[in-house]
Amino acid sequence: MAKIIVKQVKSQINCPQTQKRTLVALGLKRLGQTVEHDANSAILGMVNKVKHLVSVEETK
Repeated sequence: MAKIIVKQVKSQINCPQTQKRTLVALGLKRLGQTVEHDANSAILGMVNKVKHLVSVEETK
């Protein structure tokens, strides 16, 4: 299965509570933090919800 690297590039200040909780569920707690996840439908849906706050990079 493919992996993706998710990095938080914008602050979560003034975002709705649901988007803040989505970032925490992805494992992102602070600006500039990077996490690696499997590219399954649940993770991709969460990334899509906060796509304006994160950058996504695909790995092998």
